[in-house]
Amino acid sequence: MTEKNFEYYWGYKNFVLCDAISGLPIDEMTTTAEKADISMQIPFLTKTKGWFNLDDTYFIGDKGFDSKDNHNFIKNELHGLAFIARNKRGTKEPKTLPAGNPICEAGLAMHKDGRQYLKDSIKQKFCCPFRTSKDNTKCPCNHPKYLNGKKNRGCIKYKSIGTDYRASIDTESIFFKKIYSLRTESERYNSRLKNLSLEDASARNFGSISNLNTLGHICLLTAALTAIKLGQHDKTKSLTGLKRSA
Repeated sequence: MTEKNFEYYWGYKNFVLCDAISGLPIDEMTTTAEKADISMQIPFLTKTKGWFNLDDTYFIGDKGFDSKDNHNFIKNELHGLAFIARNKRGTKEPKTLPAGNPICEAGLAMHKDGRQYLKDSIKQKFCCPFRTSKDNTKCPCNHPKYLNGKKNRGCIKYKSIGTDYRASIDTESIFFKKIYSLRTESERYNSRLKNLSLEDASARNFGSISNLNTLGHICLLTAALTAIKLGQHDKTKSLTGLKRSA
């Protein structure tokens, strides 16, 4: 019987809802490290909604929050708009014509051949342009599916067309990109928070870590409030700059 060595890692996540204009935190929540971002958006926003008005909000998030449920929550529960980057999840975009028809392996445009209406999407079927042909030489690449001896021959492809709120968002539009660009403010805030060395905290108790994170956010909020009271509005985002001016 062989002896196995194990390594154990301890970690946590701190979710922060940051105002995209002021660059200051609205709410925060600490969880254990295995919690996926995509599964925590709704619980976090529900918690915040209990004490802070999030109606008509513009929610900006990276691709880690991209899901139909998260988009629908923002639209239906917050009556707002979602600006969340798309998560391709390893999918490959097939070659298509401008009209949306996919290209087969022989380089030919496939034809539409019916559709199936699902709950949140339409499943469009595409078939070989020579589907009913009896000429075995029509397919330029002699694909096995074309030479299968069946009445309806050739390749078949399907394309899913979303009909839900997430699918209706044009992530390439100027409006989307303009709002999404404000997400950099949260990155700046995270950088300031890291300067408090909370990632190297000596505590290993979850409650202690949660309290330390909360105190860290309070510290940065206090610095911003102090800067405003001193009339130094340009120092609300700079703890170091406020110390130097004191």
